[in-house]
Amino acid sequence: MGLRMPPANKTKRGSSSLLWDLLTFDRLVTGPVIHFIYWAGLGVVALFGFSVVGAAVGLALKEPGVGSLLLAFPVLIAGLLVAGALVLLWRAFCEFYVAIFRISEDLRALRQTSDADHAAHRARQQAAKQAAQPQP
Repeated sequence: MGLRMPPANKTKRGSSSLLWDLLTFDRLVTGPVIHFIYWAGLGVVALFGFSVVGAAVGLALKEPGVGSLLLAFPVLIAGLLVAGALVLLWRAFCEFYVAIFRISEDLRALRQTSDADHAAHRARQQAAKQAAQPQP
């Protein structure tokens, strides 16, 4: 059975607290920013894919004949394969950063739990010391 983590503290707080969290790096905004960057990068890759299709059509229409078609078809296939590889690489790159920041959040939760456990342990030790001392 695995170790269960307590859920992160997601209580509703005021906007000034949210601003303070953002200014003091208590709350990281990189997760939502990475999602925006991911979609923007996919847009750039889509533009690349459209430009490859346009270049292939331009090559095919440049000169009439079979030679231009024989040149345009490999350009189209290679360009679309490169665009597909770029989509996969971009996804992996963005997932890497999301994973890094989730690890950071998990480590922060572990540290908070550990600090609470240590404080409870110290309180029990102090209570045991006080109980062991003779009462006058």
